[in-house]
Amino acid sequence: MADKEPKDGSPDNDFSTVTAEKPKAKKPNLYRVLLLNDDYTPMEFVIFVLENFFQKDRDAATRIMLHVHNHGAGECGVFTYEVAESKVTQVMDLAQENQHPLQCVMEKK
Repeated sequence: MADKEPKDGSPDNDFSTVTAEKPKAKKPNLYRVLLLNDDYTPMEFVIFVLENFFQKDRDAATRIMLHVHNHGAGECGVFTYEVAESKVTQVMDLAQENQHPLQCVMEKK
């Protein structure tokens, strides 16, 4: 099959008039990870969890732990669904292994 050009010299295709639009990526939903207060989990364990799973320094971990203790719940961080779910699972597994009733939940922001 031979390529034929129109008499005006422009290529014979409609591709030159098509403009490709980049698809806009939708921002992922974010989820808050919360610790819930109980009367049995030691404060030091909660601080350990905040330092090791949420990369909080000692002062920030202590502030969050006291907030949980005084207000019933406290935010550890905001993450995408998969990360939040993973952190909740890690915290709950560690609490169970250490026989603490600490509860960690996630909620859509």
